[in-house]
Amino acid sequence: MQEHYTKGESHSILHEEISINEKMPLFSKSHKNPAEIVKILRDNLAILEKQDKKTDKASEEVSKSLQAMKEILCGTSDKEPPMEAVAQLSQELYNTGLLVTLIADLQLIDFEGKKDVTQIFNNILRRQIGTRIPTVEYISAHPHILFMLLKGYEVPQIALRCGIMLRECIRHEPLAKIILFSNQFQDFFKYVELSTFDIASDAFATFKDLLTRHKVLVADFLEQNYDTIFEDYEKLLQSENYVTKRQSLKLLGELILDRHNFAIMTKYISKPENLKLAMNLLRDKSPNIQFEAFHVFKVFVASPHKTQPIVEILLKNQPKLIEFLSNFQKERTDDEQFTDEKNYLIKQIRDLKKVAP
Repeated sequence: MQEHYTKGESHSILHEEISINEKMPLFSKSHKNPAEIVKILRDNLAILEKQDKKTDKASEEVSKSLQAMKEILCGTSDKEPPMEAVAQLSQELYNTGLLVTLIADLQLIDFEGKKDVTQIFNNILRRQIGTRIPTVEYISAHPHILFMLLKGYEVPQIALRCGIMLRECIRHEPLAKIILFSNQFQDFFKYVELSTFDIASDAFATFKDLLTRHKVLVADFLEQNYDTIFEDYEKLLQSENYVTKRQSLKLLGELILDRHNFAIMTKYISKPENLKLAMNLLRDKSPNIQFEAFHVFKVFVASPHKTQPIVEILLKNQPKLIEFLSNFQKERTDDEQFTDEKNYLIKQIRDLKKVAP
């Protein structure tokens, strides 16, 4: 006997069949449900961790599971990600601790797998339920995830992948705050000086992101930790590494010119040792470093509230500075703003008078 269904009933039965197919792997491996995928992945990562003879098969299973997971989260070219499965997979990743394991075992996973882990991590981090961002809540409760990613800079095979995931975390203010106010933040000063150019550059990109993305948070952080941060920062400005030196100088210019950092700028430009360093960098052999140093030096000169020690240094070097600036980077003829700023500084230095005691 043939059964007949209304449109609503047939839709509901079709939905049931899809659910059943997701839960029961009747056809292909891609039909495994999230809990099964997570279990297979965890079991095979455990085999990889042991580093015994079975790793080839385990490595293949890890790759397949990561692809299946990526398909659930990102969908495919012809179908959207299934919402229910995405929710289930996210929950499994939190509950089983697999999100942590994937980062801990990242160097054991093959090249394509590392890319998949990065995509899965960043995708699940962007997932929102109303105003809630569940993965941000999860990482806030398990902050060691952030420090594992940061420590990834010490392992060349995973450094750039960890950098991508770390910058995705920093987009979220609660996670940026955890890193900024941790002891591990100081490690950035070591990582941006690493001898491997790609890794040092990536670490600097993350460092810059942390110090520029969340303005109010960063101003508060820099005010509370001024002495420690700027003591380390000064070493970057004197680095033997040209790229580190130039990038640090450029970032310093951005930081002290940002209106949110007014208190930091005021403190920085009150210290004679900072002015002396900027003046020395103006004479660096690299024109690019000279140019970035100019943008820091101009803040000292243009400030209407110079401290006495700053005025004294400028007065002591007044004739030399006027002559130096008059001939400074004359070849930059097409940069009108630079020429205007240079002329303004020359006028400011020329007009300086000794303050009566």
